[in-house]
Parts: sequence; structure tokens; C-alpha cells
Amino acid sequence: MSQSLIFDMDGTLFQTDRILELSLEDTFNHLRSQNKWDRETPIEKYREIMGVPLPKVWETLLPGHSIEVREQTDRYFLERLIENINSGKGALYPNVQEVFSYLKENDCAIYIASNGLTEYLKAIVDYYHLDQWVTETFSIQQIESLNKSDLVQTIIKKYNITSGAVVGDRLSDINAAKDNGLVSIGCNFDFAKEDELSQADMVIDDLIELKGIFIKSN
Repeated sequence: MSQSLIFDMDGTLFQTDRILELSLEDTFNHLRSQNKWDRETPIEKYREIMGVPLPKVWETLLPGHSIEVREQTDRYFLERLIENINSGKGALYPNVQEVFSYLKENDCAIYIASNGLTEYLKAIVDYYHLDQWVTETFSIQQIESLNKSDLVQTIIKKYNITSGAVVGDRLSDINAAKDNGLVSIGCNFDFAKEDELSQADMVIDDLIELKGIFIKSN
């Protein structure tokens, strides 16, 4: 039976940390230049909430600012992220391309389900040519609820998926698997939390381990 694997992007496939600090510093420097921020850049606070949809990020990082300022900040941050991706300052996690090639050769369908915005995800997919393996990339922007479980359900319905796994580093990925009857594979990577990973069906320390889980059929 063919398997379907639904991957998270940030902290699972893409080493977001490589461009996160740069882009966040750029963004808060921009706010400082407009006299809208006068403290240190809240990088640690962002790392704590990494993986939540961006509107929630700005609610947390800019609680005293207007919705208009948050939206402007969101747009600027997105521009900086994309520029840093296209400048080659980001990186995939080790073995992404090898594992994707292996899975594709062994009749596994690959999808991406991310809390990242469509434009941001497209920049990563295009820069690293992931579309040669990935059937389709889905953004949280595509669903009204901003809920990862609902996003995964959208993929399952569109592609009639009956068997497979969700691979990700945070509780939202693990819950998305469980809520939709799929196997949850937790990634013990940069943004992962031990208490969240403990709820996954299995945990990996490197994507290469997926080759041992999804063994060649002949």
C-alpha cells in the first residue's frame, strides 16, 4: 500500500533559525526607525512560540501595538524572510533531498503542511527545487480556522489519503496526525520540546531515519 507523508516546514525541513534572527532583527530595526520600538529584539520569546501562525506571533511580540502596526510588521518581516531565503542564507535540514528522493522512488506521496505564509513557503520550495518531489505545499492561509489539524484534513480529503504520517517538530503536527488517523513522527530538532515529542507515535533525531521506517517494498 502506498504511503503519504505530510511534512511540516519550519523546524522540520527548513532550518528557520538560520534566517529567523536576521529577519527579526531587520524587522525590529525597522520599527525602531519609526519610533515604534525601543527595546531589545524579542528573539527568545519568538523561539518559544515558534510554529504558531504569524498573526499570533505579532499579538505576542507586539501586544501594545495596533492591529495596523502588526499587519505592517508582518508584511515587512515576510519581505525580509524571502530576501534572506533567496540570498542563500537559509538551509534545509541534513538529508532532506536524499530522503525525499528515496520516498518518491518508493511510491510515497509527499506533501507539505505549514503554518507559514504561501509566499514564504513558495520561496523555500523554489529555491531548493522541492517541487520535484513534493506533490503540493499547503499553507495555513488556505483555511479559515488557522488550525493545523484542519489543514491536514484538507490534504487528506483532496488526495483521498488513507495511510501515512505527519512529520513535524511541534505539538500541532502531532495533534494533526492523531486528529486525522495518521501516524505522528516527531522531529527532535531545534524548536522541539520534550513534553510535546513524548506524545508522538515515534521520534527521530535525523530525517534519514525515515528510510528505515518506510522500507523499500522490493
